[in-house]
Amino acid sequence: MVKVHDAFRESVAGRADVADTPQLLAYYDELERLDTGALWTVANKIEPWQPQSASVPVLWRYRDLRAHVLRSIDLVTPEKAGRRVIYLNNPGRRDVAAAVGWLYSGLQVMHPGEAASAHAHSASALRFIMEGTGAYTVVDGHKMTLGANDFVLTPNGTWHEHGVGAEGTTCIWQDGLDIPLINALEAGFYVVHPDLSQAVTHAVDDATATWGGVALRPHDVAWQKNYSPLFKYEWGPTYEALLKRASVSDGSPFDGILMHYVNPVTGGPVMPTIGASMQLLRPGEHTKAHRHTGSFLYQVAKGRGFSVVNGQRFDWQERDIFCVPSWMFHEHANLSATEDACLFCFSDLPVMHSLGLYREEALAENAGHQPVG
Repeated sequence: MVKVHDAFRESVAGRADVADTPQLLAYYDELERLDTGALWTVANKIEPWQPQSASVPVLWRYRDLRAHVLRSIDLVTPEKAGRRVIYLNNPGRRDVAAAVGWLYSGLQVMHPGEAASAHAHSASALRFIMEGTGAYTVVDGHKMTLGANDFVLTPNGTWHEHGVGAEGTTCIWQDGLDIPLINALEAGFYVVHPDLSQAVTHAVDDATATWGGVALRPHDVAWQKNYSPLFKYEWGPTYEALLKRASVSDGSPFDGILMHYVNPVTGGPVMPTIGASMQLLRPGEHTKAHRHTGSFLYQVAKGRGFSVVNGQRFDWQERDIFCVPSWMFHEHANLSATEDACLFCFSDLPVMHSLGLYREEALAENAGHQPVG
């Protein structure tokens, strides 16, 4: 076995700085036979000075992916595949099939008249509609109809299924789940509905009819669960809210007009492990660079522009997807001089906050970073 202990030495007070010797190497071998080890041989590796993400920044261009997603329709059925999805595979996270950090993402496609079987799992999930008409999701008996740029929740443990009505058109949407996180915690369960489908037990789109006013909470409806009862967040009211906010605020120097989707009961994130937001960049706006803990996956809901992530420029347009790994400097720019741009994002921000791990840092102006553009 090759010994690499010296590679992790640091000549800094308070850090491990033990040189390998023949006696120590023999000692380490003895420890290894007992399934143990000396902390000082790995301490500097497992306790880095700052986050060191294994993920790399990636841009997935929709124009490159769309034909491959559609081709899967001719190759597999929803019944055989379970879900007909092309997943996003970050080069640094291929061992866990993650798009970034501990977040999974994929593009799912369904033809009119198709329906996937109902199931439940430990992972929390959301869907963001990219194209097509007639899509729907059923969550614990609540049926939601879905249009472009709508997104819907399928929280941890809920029965859910998806389909496209016979009157609709071929639909593609992005799936976002915390599967890698749940598997890392060794807490994943999956179950298929015994009837393969669930009964719709509420009026169609009752969730938005009941909870649609984010600032208004119905007096006579109780909700005790740890995820949002709204389930579906529509694009129209979201975009309107962004425009209203932009009319009275300059927004964030790092994110433009940034608004978080919330649980209308608590005002907190939509789910305990996955948060979601939508941000608006005004015509010509170019934000300042900052970094923070947490993994973020963006989808372009409107417009065109570019983002610089860890020094790399990624030019994007509608329906493209890109990721920002934890603790990497990033900035965004709207390339249009007349039209705004909007970025949908889902992240593990609720986990960072609930565990007290969130940190944010602006790029110092004298740090030598040269934004591209």
